[in-house]
Amino acid sequence: MSGGPPQLKLTLPARSDNVMVVRQAVAGLGEAVELPDQRLADLKTIVTEACNNVVLHAYPDDEDGPLEVSASINGDRVEVVISDQGQGFKPRAESDGASLGLGLPLIASLSDDFEIRGGAGQGTRTRVTLGFEAPEASQNGAGEPASAADRTELAVAPGEAVRPVLARVIGALASRAEFPLDRLADTVLLGDAVSSRGPDDFADGLIAVTIKDADGSLKISVGPLVQGGAGRLLRAMDIPAGERGSLRKLARGMETRSASTPEGEAAEYVEFEVAR
Repeated sequence: MSGGPPQLKLTLPARSDNVMVVRQAVAGLGEAVELPDQRLADLKTIVTEACNNVVLHAYPDDEDGPLEVSASINGDRVEVVISDQGQGFKPRAESDGASLGLGLPLIASLSDDFEIRGGAGQGTRTRVTLGFEAPEASQNGAGEPASAADRTELAVAPGEAVRPVLARVIGALASRAEFPLDRLADTVLLGDAVSSRGPDDFADGLIAVTIKDADGSLKISVGPLVQGGAGRLLRAMDIPAGERGSLRKLARGMETRSASTPEGEAAEYVEFEVAR
């Protein structure tokens, strides 16, 4: 979804002591529009984790780059965008990779829609939306739970960040969908295969994945890929044992789809579903 004009906009140095300033500002907006207590708590947690990512990972230790936050209300939904002008997800020299993307699983689990874009010196932009009512508590007119429409869009510059970021996001969404441990591991393995592809296979040079929550499953779309990229991705899922040992068997209905990019260029997508 796309929010209306920002009703709150902040630009301040990306320092740890400013995270609380942002948290309080966004909390004030939530209170002004009477966001329910639980969702207000979720919103504050999301903003805190996203801002901490900027503080920890966006800029060198000796640089206070800008932390930019905007928030808007669109009907019964809140949209918050947290962005920076740094180098993207870049682990500290002493990191073993485990801390990369700190807070992403929590952000994904609390938000209704979650998108993160950037890297390769372009800065990082995290966009989250959440409704006034938590998805699991919402009801349709017949008194049945409303169908899940959550969608997570992830686009990351190629490099050492791709695998841990994608694994964490997929793992968080699989956990939220109550996957057992073996199926959660299967889903992460498929994500690792996607992470192995280089930027030349993707139409815009970013590793792009869209994940939609379904009823007990995740529907995953990889792309837009350049022509031939879909075939290379499928072949990358075949381990030395051949088709018999292909990671494709971990998914349901893996197929390719032809489409066009917004610029009108021919593109391909690889689409599959993983069920618990």
